[in-house]
Amino acid sequence: MNDPTQLVNTLRQAATDAGFSQFGITPAVPITGYSDLVAWIDSGYAGEMGYFANRQQAYAHPNSVLEGTKSIIALAYPYDSAEAAPCSNGMGRIAKYIWSGVDYHDIIHPKLKQLCKLITQQSPESKARGVVDTAPLMEREIAQQAGLGWQGKNTLLLNKHQGSYFFLACILSNVELPCDETHNTEHCGTCQACLDACPTDAFPAPGVLDASRCISYLTIEHRSPIPASLREGMGHWLFGCDICQEVCPWNRKPTREANRQHEQAAHTTEVDEAKPLRFDQLDLASLFELDDEQFRQRFRKTPLWRARRRGVLRNAAIVLGNQKHRSSIPALRRGLEDPEALVRGASAWALGCIGDEAAGPQLTLCLDHEQDPEVTEEITLALSKLKTNQ
Repeated sequence: MNDPTQLVNTLRQAATDAGFSQFGITPAVPITGYSDLVAWIDSGYAGEMGYFANRQQAYAHPNSVLEGTKSIIALAYPYDSAEAAPCSNGMGRIAKYIWSGVDYHDIIHPKLKQLCKLITQQSPESKARGVVDTAPLMEREIAQQAGLGWQGKNTLLLNKHQGSYFFLACILSNVELPCDETHNTEHCGTCQACLDACPTDAFPAPGVLDASRCISYLTIEHRSPIPASLREGMGHWLFGCDICQEVCPWNRKPTREANRQHEQAAHTTEVDEAKPLRFDQLDLASLFELDDEQFRQRFRKTPLWRARRRGVLRNAAIVLGNQKHRSSIPALRRGLEDPEALVRGASAWALGCIGDEAAGPQLTLCLDHEQDPEVTEEITLALSKLKTNQ
C-alpha cells in the first residue's frame, strides 16, 4: 500500500470535511479497562441491558469486532450544545443528542463507510469496519488511548475544548497506521458537580455509573415499570437526560470552535425537512392520542423509536405526574384505558400524584376491570393518595 502517513493525512482531512471534530489513532491492543467492565456487570449496574453480559468476552479485544485489527481510528462527531429552553407544564424534555430529530446512527454510519472506503482503496487486501456504539467495543477507553480526551467522573469522555457534547465512533482496520499519544491526564480535579447534581444518585463512585438508576437508561433502555423511588427524580425528562453534562464546567461555555464544528456537521447532514429543526421538547398530552401505527409514522426514524410507544408513553405519564398540573388529567385518563399495562400503571401513578379528586371515579372504574396485578397495585396506591389528600 501507499505511505501510511499519507493515508492518515487523507483520512484526517476527509473526516474533518464530513463533520467529525476529533480524530485520533491507537493500536489495537487488549483493553486495559476490561476488568472494570466485568466488575461493573457483576455489580448489577447494567440493569436490564443483558447484551453486556451476553457479549462480555468480546469486549476484551478489538479482534472480536474485526479479526486481525491492527489500528483503530477514534472519532468525535459533535451535536447541539445550546442552552435548553425552560420546560413548561405539559411538555417533556429531550436530551440534546436527539434535538436534530434524526437517529444519529443514520447520520454517522454513511460517513464511516466513506472513510472505510478510502482505506480499502489503498489495498484490495485491507479491511475496515466502522462502529457507532452497536458493537462490543469500549469506545471511551479507545478514544482516550487515541488522545481525544479523558473519562470524567460522570463516565463520559471529556475534551478541554469541546466538553462532552459529541458522539464517539470508531473505524477498525487491519492496516497498521501511525498512532497518536494517549491522553494520560484527567482534568476534573476536585470537582464533583456531576455527581452531586444527579437527582437519582446514579453514581455510586466517581467514574462509576449505576445504569439502573440513570434517567437516560430508565427512559430509553428500561422496559419495565420504572421503580417508584426513582420517578420523582426524572423531573421533566421524557427521553434521555443531560443533567450531568449541563453542570460540567467543561460544558458551561462551549467554545466558538466547538460551535463552528457543530454547524459544519449540521451542514454535511441530510435532514428530512418534515422534521422539526429543534426536537428539544414534546407536547405530552398529544402522545396519548397516537396508536401504534401513528407513533411509528411519527417517530420511526428518530431515536425515540428505541423505547417504542409503550416506553415513551410510560415516561410521559411520569413527567405529567411530576408536574402535577390538572390540565394533564384528560390525557392520563386516556392512558388508564391504554392497551399497554406499562402505560396504564404509569398513568394511574401520575393521577395519584396530581391529587385531583375528579380522577377518583375513573381510577375506581378501571380498578374494577383491570387484570394486570402490577397495574391493580398502581391504581390502589393512587386511590390511597387521593384519599389522603382529601
